Amino acid sequence: MIVTTTVSAGRPVGELLREWRDRRRISQLDLAISADISTRHLSFVETGRSKPSREMVLRLGEHLEVPLRERNQLLLAAGYAPAYAETGLAAPELEAVRKAVRQLMTGHEPYPAAVVDRWWNLVDANASISLMTDLVSPALMAAPVNVLRVTLHPDGMAPHVLNLGEWRAHLLGRLRRQVIQTADPMLTELLEELRAYPCADPVPEVEVPGPGDIFVPLRLRHGDAELTFFSTVSTFGTPLDVTVAELVIESFFPADADTAEYLRAYAARGVE
Repeated sequence: MIVTTTVSAGRPVGELLREWRDRRRISQLDLAISADISTRHLSFVETGRSKPSREMVLRLGEHLEVPLRERNQLLLAAGYAPAYAETGLAAPELEAVRKAVRQLMTGHEPYPAAVVDRWWNLVDANASISLMTDLVSPALMAAPVNVLRVTLHPDGMAPHVLNLGEWRAHLLGRLRRQVIQTADPMLTELLEELRAYPCADPVPEVEVPGPGDIFVPLRLRHGDAELTFFSTVSTFGTPLDVTVAELVIESFFPADADTAEYLRAYAARGVE
């Protein structure tokens, strides 16, 4: 399926390209050199004096690192059909993708792992994620489940996160960088919503490691236990489909031996 996203307010492609170039803080000269075109031609495209070819729109989108969803919008603004499909994850064409994701998550047991889309909505998760979601109000678990909302909402995981200020700063920083990367208004709204959530802990503006820290940990109280995690993020390396490009797999690992043992015991209780 090819997405036919409507370009808001019918903005011309040159204006959109100039906006992306400004967002990336790249000069006309640098972009022209990178894309192997003349600065004169690039200037004409941005001002609307010259209509870019389909290949030129795709080339500039590539060199500006425009996400696939927004490259389709550039093409539409230039009068061309979108180039990148947005295939439903349940479609037969993505069977290999689904199997790969499921294999990664199942293989990660007994540690938690989740798959989210561009807007941080939960797409899939392994059984061990229940260790976190069991702490959350059922109202927040109604579809679509937004994992950032679940984590930072006062009825979610937030009261159980021992380093809430530090973890909140980490998540908001990731989301803020994503807003800059995509210019997505829905992500901007989500960022403003999350910023408004109460947080009694101090929220650092800059992530500075404490003594011996090599990553920002998630410190979580679960029952009487204090668990410590770090996470890794996985994406598909060469996506040509919008859905696949926007999938993110976040895998949580125990940061100490006590947490690892607790997770093994938790998983064992779940299969008894």
